[in-house]
Amino acid sequence: MGGQTAICSIEQDKLIYRGYEIHDLAEHATFEEVAFLLLEGHKPSAAELTRFKQEVIAERPLHPSVTSFIESSAGWLASGRAVPMDVLRSAVSILGHADPDCQDNSAPANLRKAKRLLAKIPTIIGHMQNVIDGRAIIGREHGGDPALDHAANMLYMMTGKRPSKDEVHVMDVSLILYAEHEFNASTFTCRVIAGTLSDMHGAIAGGIAALKGPLHGGANEAAMEMLKEIVKDVGEKGIGTSAVDDWMQRAFDTKRKLMGFGHRVYKNGDHRAGILFGLGRKMAATKPGGFGGIPAGKWFDLGEQVQKIMLTKKNIHPNVDFPCGMTYFTMSIPVPQYTPIFVASRITGWCAHVMEQHADNRLIRPLSIYTGAPERKWNG
Repeated sequence: MGGQTAICSIEQDKLIYRGYEIHDLAEHATFEEVAFLLLEGHKPSAAELTRFKQEVIAERPLHPSVTSFIESSAGWLASGRAVPMDVLRSAVSILGHADPDCQDNSAPANLRKAKRLLAKIPTIIGHMQNVIDGRAIIGREHGGDPALDHAANMLYMMTGKRPSKDEVHVMDVSLILYAEHEFNASTFTCRVIAGTLSDMHGAIAGGIAALKGPLHGGANEAAMEMLKEIVKDVGEKGIGTSAVDDWMQRAFDTKRKLMGFGHRVYKNGDHRAGILFGLGRKMAATKPGGFGGIPAGKWFDLGEQVQKIMLTKKNIHPNVDFPCGMTYFTMSIPVPQYTPIFVASRITGWCAHVMEQHADNRLIRPLSIYTGAPERKWNG
């Protein structure tokens, strides 16, 4: 028996957030509007959106204990003992300790916590990238630039540079596309934890742990690493030639799992993928110079070739993680931050599901089918 939700509906040709289809949202809405829709339950009026944005901006700064933890994580990140998703998970747990509403699961408290998490996760990502790059943390007191919208401020805090209008638009749309996706693995994890009447921060930390895996959120990082591996093996001149076909055939022959393709629900293709691929390719055409040693547009040429090979030989379509890798790469975003950015988006869906679970709660307890040994005697 499936669970019930009023937040999201997935169909073979549609993805709907509270009644609004994803193509409509990607073309006409902003991420802040979508975040309001998911968290507060309806399309915001102009006054409601202004109030919501002001509330989120005011919550961007971090408690000093969280900033200190991020700074102390530099050695772990440098040694590989931790990756950004690990640091983000732990930072969210510390946020819970500092949140005055942490142990309150009432609807008003949950909504306040959701807005704080929405505001602070991009700040964590930005501060973490500053630590990785050996720079002073940007916006320690102010959480970045209050004049910048959500997507722009996250990019600014990561780099210290004002992003271009095209970069902000592409990032904003990508956040919309990743914001919610019904009962996927990480969302189900959040609901299971919330179903025990645990707190929102604990549920979100569990969701982050689930999203870290390469079979879920980590697929966007793995997809980009795969493309980089192809370029390393075939060279720039090999893009567009049979060399890529040969590389793919070797992957098929060795039964290698190619990340960024296939979906448990969509059998005829992930409609989010086409939206992001088109935006990413258009933005790449405006980028001077190269990324990873080759022109930005060449990455999308390679991606398109790989997609065609997968569809022709395996009848498998790309999912949204595949173009995400190329798009973020041509925006000079470090690959290990791709999945944390996913969190900065999906936090809206997760929090909406935690609130929905708490509002009408039943403990989630799946049935199991025993496959072990038959009953026997200890002293038999």
